[in-house]
Amino acid sequence: MEKLNTQITEEFPDDYTVVDIETTGLSPVKNDIIEISALKIRNNKISDEFSQLIKPSETIGRFITSLTGITNEMVEFAPSVKDVLPAFIDFISNDIILGHNIRFDLNFIRTNLANSGYKQIENQTLDTMMIARRRCKLKSHSLKNLALHYNLSTEGHHRALNDCLITHNVYQNIKKQAMEEKAEA
Repeated sequence: MEKLNTQITEEFPDDYTVVDIETTGLSPVKNDIIEISALKIRNNKISDEFSQLIKPSETIGRFITSLTGITNEMVEFAPSVKDVLPAFIDFISNDIILGHNIRFDLNFIRTNLANSGYKQIENQTLDTMMIARRRCKLKSHSLKNLALHYNLSTEGHHRALNDCLITHNVYQNIKKQAMEEKAEA
């Protein structure tokens, strides 16, 4: 698989699309995407959203259900990942993709694009985890810890659309902090 176009940047764009997925496990080869979501951000504000449950080829285990709240019954009549990907790729277009530990999500998305015979995405990416590691002195840079650090709600954490919102809010807080530091310098 080709290298992802991921960057750590001192620039903080105002327009981007936040992406998050939920999966049946950690392996993009052995496990499935069960939810895929995105928030389109224009001028730092949410302008559109995309969210879809996906029927996996395997049963969702109890651990994943307890983590995400997504049950086998919820995805029983959901479309396949192959059917969802074209609309998802159309939604993100050529935007910068923002995510927390975005390599994880994009490895699943890219594997599923390849398995479905679709063209790969080559969008520029920003990773809030990588940015936070450089800017926030915390023991853990998990999405939940960063949200708590910035006094943000973590309600609905581990559902893709909610995690997109949390990621967007974490990014906006890091961006605000960086701009304040730059103004003080």
